[in-house]
Amino acid sequence: MMGMSQKNETTALIIALLATASILGGGYFWLQSQCAAGQEFFLCGSSKSPQKSPTSGSTSSPLPPPPSPQGVVSFAPPTSIPSGTTIRINGSTSMVQINQALKAALTAKFQGVEVLTNAQGSDRGLEEVARGAIDIAAVSRPLTESERSQGLASSPIVRDAIAVVVGVKNPFAGGLTTTQVKDIFTGKITSWSEVGGSAATIQVINRPPISGTYQSFREEVLQGGEFGTGTNFKMMDRDATTPILRVLGLNGISYATYNQIANQKTVRAIAIEGILPSEPNYPWQRTLYYVYKEPASEAVKAFMGFVSSSDGQEAIFRANEDLQK
Repeated sequence: MMGMSQKNETTALIIALLATASILGGGYFWLQSQCAAGQEFFLCGSSKSPQKSPTSGSTSSPLPPPPSPQGVVSFAPPTSIPSGTTIRINGSTSMVQINQALKAALTAKFQGVEVLTNAQGSDRGLEEVARGAIDIAAVSRPLTESERSQGLASSPIVRDAIAVVVGVKNPFAGGLTTTQVKDIFTGKITSWSEVGGSAATIQVINRPPISGTYQSFREEVLQGGEFGTGTNFKMMDRDATTPILRVLGLNGISYATYNQIANQKTVRAIAIEGILPSEPNYPWQRTLYYVYKEPASEAVKAFMGFVSSSDGQEAIFRANEDLQK
């Protein structure tokens, strides 16, 4: 009887251990799936060298998968930040609202701390953080191997979508396919009549090459191809969404971060393959990152730790929520 009892206890213990492993494993893969979908993305950590999954016959540059546990760099939420600390941020216009929301929340909690923000494009931010002119670069694309070799590390913050937009008075009321969008922005399609609209010439309003959104659009939408350069193309002098929206007129088309145009009354987003950028299965989504140079300075540790805190996550959530009202 004693042997039978011990055998039963051993069997029960094995079953319990297997159940625990199953729960933990399931939790891990659930977190990874949530990271892949952009849910609580910052909590997935940061990686100095995210790996891409190659796909046969594709020249597009997919977003990197969530980093492996070995590559995670985390920063503890600060309990105090010395008065007089200055945190300098520059980079993508796509992250202006998030930067401002985090700045307001951080400076309200920690008196005497200054956060200086600018938005001169992802490339400018990366160049400045690499040489130590700023603490944090806000960027809208993954780091390149060359940038990682300079000691730069990135933390994914949130996902967004790249919307194709027209002026609200543009008579074109239909949607576009991914191929049609590619052909418009490479110059193969030049008239609205070719996509079911009027006979008017399509005026393509483009961003400058320093823009992270420009680079993401080129890789994701044009699949690494080149933008057109015809007479119907206009390149803006600086990477700013508002001036682009102002010049769309009746026949213009451009692209922007969806969060930046979601509540705009003068433009509308075009459905791609029948899907609007507000929908989860929209084809062109990307990740926004904060980038810093290793070893992380005390200012970087404080800011990145605040981003991961409940106050920081709430600020990011509210920034996105306010944009979509």
